[in-house]
Amino acid sequence: MANPYFTSNPQFARSGGGVQLGESSYASQQVGVDQFNQVEQSYYGPSATGAQTGRMTLDDVIMKSALTIGTVVLVAIGAWMLVPPAVFMPVMLTGLLVGFVLGLVNAFKKVPSPGLILGYAIAEGVFLGTISKVFGMVYSGAVMQAIVATFVTFAVCLLLYKSRLVKVNARFTRIVVLATIAYAVFCLVNLAVMFFAPGAFGEFGLRSGLLGIGIGLIAVVLASMNLMLDFEFISQGVRNGVDRRYAWSAAFGLTVTLVWLYIEFLRLAAIFAGRD
Repeated sequence: MANPYFTSNPQFARSGGGVQLGESSYASQQVGVDQFNQVEQSYYGPSATGAQTGRMTLDDVIMKSALTIGTVVLVAIGAWMLVPPAVFMPVMLTGLLVGFVLGLVNAFKKVPSPGLILGYAIAEGVFLGTISKVFGMVYSGAVMQAIVATFVTFAVCLLLYKSRLVKVNARFTRIVVLATIAYAVFCLVNLAVMFFAPGAFGEFGLRSGLLGIGIGLIAVVLASMNLMLDFEFISQGVRNGVDRRYAWSAAFGLTVTLVWLYIEFLRLAAIFAGRD
């Protein structure tokens, strides 16, 4: 009786009851030729694509980033149009806190979660939509200026990175990381000032007036440098052939930086509008 595995496997089963003894020599030669052809094809044939190997490609990053950033924009538009002024503050704070928590969770997760990343995008959309509405009501033209400035800065940073006019190397990375940590500490100090001494320095705390403009410009430059750092990390991931699921991590990183950049431009536009 034949082995059930071999008879049921198409690689071994043959019509007509199998290979006859007189045909065994010819069959062995044919198998050898087939194996040689397979090896030759795998060596000289076209390279496997990222989708075939499960590796991250630039297209993966673009698609995931478009989905994540698009979610932020669509939810922000919805919040702008649907949230009534009476609940602006609680909705804004809810979006801010939920986005902050999900941002930390996503930042420290070893394996990206598309659901959590899209949840972050939704929360940030709610926050950006409501805060933009408030700023738009108080400071005429500030929102549109911030949107245009964000897109222009993104394009300029991408051009600088692709042209290698700005070299993103180890030294550049150290400077950006240390400067970002220092800026985060300053933001915490400024929040404490605004909470414990509201109005002592202005409506934006230490970020009011000429000092606020100077710090805002520094923050924009720092956010732009982080954006170029994001581009470099994405390029390294593609070159190193990381798992394609990490395209979600790349999309998350780009979204965080662009949200930060927009907020900085919005604050700057408000300061300038307030000085008119």
